Amino acid sequence: MSILHIVNKSPYEKSSLYTAVDFVKDSDVVLLIEDAVYAAARGGKAAEKLSGLDISVLGADLAARGIGEDKLIDGVSVVDYAGFVDLVKAKDSTQSWL
Repeated sequence: MSILHIVNKSPYEKSSLYTAVDFVKDSDVVLLIEDAVYAAARGGKAAEKLSGLDISVLGADLAARGIGEDKLIDGVSVVDYAGFVDLVKAKDSTQSWL
């Protein structure tokens, strides 16, 4: 069973991302939305927790926060809203981490 883990809180304010990462399996995807996109920025302490995971970020939320795609850690996929829907459809279930 594959899960889409959706995280929306900044890793610098809440522990949601760190909790989610503890539950991620090989077939799972972590989608960072809203303030959680800060976790995918190169050089941040949260970025090292994402190493080896299948990570996607919502492009509109990157843009809203002034983060260019060139500032992201390697291997992160940027998706639009249609891509968000595709991720939901591709997985057996979703888990939102608040």
